[in-house]
Amino acid sequence: MEAFVPLVTYLDPNSDAVAANVVAMAGHLGATLHALAINADIPPVSNALSHFLLDVPEMIREAEKLSRERGDHLLTLIVERAQAAGLTASTNAIAVKPALLAETAAVHSRYHDISLLGWEAGNPTSRLTAETVIFGAGRPTVLLPELSPVGALEHVAVAWDGSRVAARAAADAAPLLARATRVSVLSVVDDKPSSRDAAERFAGGLVRRGVEAAAIPLRAQGAPIAETLQQTALERGAGLLVMGGYGHSRLRDFVLGGATKGVLDDLLMPVLLSH
Repeated sequence: MEAFVPLVTYLDPNSDAVAANVVAMAGHLGATLHALAINADIPPVSNALSHFLLDVPEMIREAEKLSRERGDHLLTLIVERAQAAGLTASTNAIAVKPALLAETAAVHSRYHDISLLGWEAGNPTSRLTAETVIFGAGRPTVLLPELSPVGALEHVAVAWDGSRVAARAAADAAPLLARATRVSVLSVVDDKPSSRDAAERFAGGLVRRGVEAAAIPLRAQGAPIAETLQQTALERGAGLLVMGGYGHSRLRDFVLGGATKGVLDDLLMPVLLSH
């Protein structure tokens, strides 16, 4: 398995925690790493006042320099961490126009088995990159929260409601489910009682394939579904939550489903999202 790590370094780059988290996850996945620093290539400003009053060209050069330096720093950290963990890691860097940074991450993600993205609360660059990769890559994406260490993947939780996107996510996570010693199939049944039967059916299919699995019906009782799913997964000791990514892009504005939006608003644990 090859894992892709897109590092968008402008405006708000990832913190250093991304290196430790992606290497730890790659180790659990048994994956090689390919990290790409996507740096800013800022177009020149032609307004004459920009030269004489603000020295915008110099500001642009400085912003591009900081972007490159941050990218080089993160790539170096990932290689060092990977070598210490006995993993193979390759790196590259490119520069693109600021409007294309997130889209470039999604396009490159299509050539790898899975994407690993660092996630920081309150970082709009990390959120835009995640949304664009989740809905534009056609590959599964694992979001790794900055402040939560990556644990073992012996126990995996799957959010299941019988929908197409849930099935897509479960299929993308099939190698992980097959290697897990235990799978919890989580279904929120407040508004969809049929989800209980769907979860039991899905868990039964895993059991027939030799995976220890159990259906766990949940009641959100007014709490955000994303919080209920993540808290339950954590309480049961799962190292990863698998769920479908609900939503679509409309004129570059993302319209997200409730559970997906909740995860992106408050990521508590590593979550594999697939659309």
